[in-house]
Amino acid sequence: MALTAPRTPPGVLELLPLDQIAFQDMLDTIRRGFERFAFLPVETPVMELTEVLLTKEGGETERQVYFLQSTGSLEKGGPPELALRFDLTVPLARYVAEHEHQLNFPFRRYQMQRVYRGERHQRGRFREFYQCDIDVIGKDALSIRYDAELPAVIYQVFRDLKIGPFTIQLNNRKLLRGFFENLGQADAQKQALILREIDKLDKVGADKVAESLRGGDFGLNDAAIAQILHFVQIRSSGHDDALARLDSLGQGSEAFNQGIAELREVLQLIRALGVPEAFYALNLSIARGLDYYTGTVYETHLVDHPGIGSICSGGRYENLAAHYTKSHLPGVGISIGASRLYWQLREAGLMGTGRSTVQVLVTQMDEAELPRYLAIANELRQAGINTEVVLEPGKLARQFKYAEKAGIAFAIVVGSDEIAKDTVVVKDLRRREQFEVARAELVRALRVELEQAQAMG
Repeated sequence: MALTAPRTPPGVLELLPLDQIAFQDMLDTIRRGFERFAFLPVETPVMELTEVLLTKEGGETERQVYFLQSTGSLEKGGPPELALRFDLTVPLARYVAEHEHQLNFPFRRYQMQRVYRGERHQRGRFREFYQCDIDVIGKDALSIRYDAELPAVIYQVFRDLKIGPFTIQLNNRKLLRGFFENLGQADAQKQALILREIDKLDKVGADKVAESLRGGDFGLNDAAIAQILHFVQIRSSGHDDALARLDSLGQGSEAFNQGIAELREVLQLIRALGVPEAFYALNLSIARGLDYYTGTVYETHLVDHPGIGSICSGGRYENLAAHYTKSHLPGVGISIGASRLYWQLREAGLMGTGRSTVQVLVTQMDEAELPRYLAIANELRQAGINTEVVLEPGKLARQFKYAEKAGIAFAIVVGSDEIAKDTVVVKDLRRREQFEVARAELVRALRVELEQAQAMG
């Protein structure tokens, strides 16, 4: 029989065990940060009804949907009934609309699950990847104060991930919309197109953006382009500087003034929430590509690795579930693309491999003493120490080599001498040291060693 080559499909992130542990540690850190701010976990099915999932018209994401079809439905013909979710926002909208009367509002949810997109295969882009989202959904209204709370969550999470300095960059879509109204560009559709070009500023540069805005799709004159580029290149360098830059913008349309007022309140509350001013700034070029953002928008960038791009983004939206309910459900949320973030951090040398989840290997010196080794392992496990037992006889050197390759820090050796003395030898495989301890003191001694190893990193 011919063998089939074992290959993963393109666009998936499949990791070796120690790398998987590092990725899982990252997810656990994100989860702890979300829960520290009182967000509640939600999971939705990987599949949604096609008619529910594809309620938004247009958009690149919706053109990358994977449909699901059983062999039975293939025979019947017709459109697929189910599709894989392409983000966590549309399932959230369906979830809130469906369970509206059982939920407490404001509803604070976090969700950490895989999503699926038919991305063109390229380095660092995935077709299956984890997203980690939080959202606060209000019923009828939601205070702007929640817009300030999310940067505090971002700060907590990325500080705990220990990936170096980062900046949470803020803007407001109302401010942008009002600015264009002041320029005589009141058409919402044209504003959206201009905002999409502005969103490319940090990627392609001011000259390329100016060239696009001068072209046939926009036809803006040089004076208007100069005003736009000056406005969107405003950045702050501290809390007081951010407020001063907002003050310097003056007054304009109602949306313009409201955007300034909201940003000012958000900035003041971010500081009150304990976020150091080095970690947040105004960036008036940020528009976010998704059209449903209506107020505050965020992007988070690593200071020392600007090429990585935004590692966490989101913003305020006016009506989450308009396709599914007549209730008005405004909200604010952020999303971390965890798989891509992990891959980028690893490529940049900011993410190492994880530690083995196995803490101790009980070796086998004498096959006849296997029940004794199993009893030791059981005692360690009952004490909360993750333990593996060598179940097949072999040379001790080979057992040590196995433990080192698997990333296990400690090995237990019990031979005839140790049995006679009722002792155990504990071998530290990382430091190439060993010591003997009374059998009754094994658990206590190992706990001390494991704590020291944890502290040393």
